[in-house]
Amino acid sequence: MRILVVGGAGYIGAITARFLAERRHDVTVLDNLETGHRRAWDGSFVVADVRDAVRLRALLEGAKFDGVLHFAAWSLVGESVDRPLDYYDNNVGGTLTLVREMLATHTDCLVFSSSCSIYGDPVRLPIDESHPRAPVSPYGRTKDIVETILAAARDRHGLRATTLRYFNAAGAWPEKQLGESHWTETHLVPLAIAAARGTAPPLRVFGTDYETRDGTCVRDYVHVLDLADAHAKAIEALANGDRGGAYNLGTGVGSTVREVLSAVERAVGRPVPHADAPRRAGDPPAAFADYRAAKAALGWQPTRTLDDAVRSATEWARSPAY
Repeated sequence: MRILVVGGAGYIGAITARFLAERRHDVTVLDNLETGHRRAWDGSFVVADVRDAVRLRALLEGAKFDGVLHFAAWSLVGESVDRPLDYYDNNVGGTLTLVREMLATHTDCLVFSSSCSIYGDPVRLPIDESHPRAPVSPYGRTKDIVETILAAARDRHGLRATTLRYFNAAGAWPEKQLGESHWTETHLVPLAIAAARGTAPPLRVFGTDYETRDGTCVRDYVHVLDLADAHAKAIEALANGDRGGAYNLGTGVGSTVREVLSAVERAVGRPVPHADAPRRAGDPPAAFADYRAAKAALGWQPTRTLDDAVRSATEWARSPAY
């Protein structure tokens, strides 16, 4: 297939682009490099913003892509609270522009990078796709709005579209010199690795009095290579005539913050310096996925553990490309 990866210079987008190339697909990356890294992709690359309708139209008309993977979005929850209109403009406006140009150029297959944040505070566990959608941040609401837009485009305009709702992405692909490298890092695994290696301050553990097995939050950490595999399966299914759907991507296993710190200690060989801190507003005690719908529809299931993710992220953090 000829595939356009929008946002393919970011963490998950870049690894998925390389994963698709390893499967012999012809991949072009489009990224504005605002948060992505040019070195992450050495193939066909277009520097452009997804909101640039003129550039998108020319690219889609000229290349005749079989499908598009859409990762381009701002994703900092706290920042979205401070700048909600910017997030709606970038995340929702960018997707609207992309969908309109895809429909205008008869580019029919789209896989969208969504998030478990659309569910908000869980009312039951594990979380399946029928769980109520009640996002608590502007970031989560942008993902929810886009999913509504894509459902309308599927039902009224024939766009074949699949949305993949990630839980907590983790890990790296050190053999390809690809991993997590954000200008502003907010994710637990890289922050804990950096603290253990002494390249960042001690970690703060937000909340130690939750009703969980050790008092800390429980989350579902899914390896980024398993996410890449899900994207490949989703776009290939759409190209083969599937109309699309919405699927959770997680391991079905929840790990506490303290269990993540133990995994980092095993990988790095040193304890993670940390200090306990009060709970953060909006942090639910636990969230983990029911991924059976993705298994049934796409033949996908996770194959890597939390330890696998932490080991690969630690190897990445030690690499010259980090």
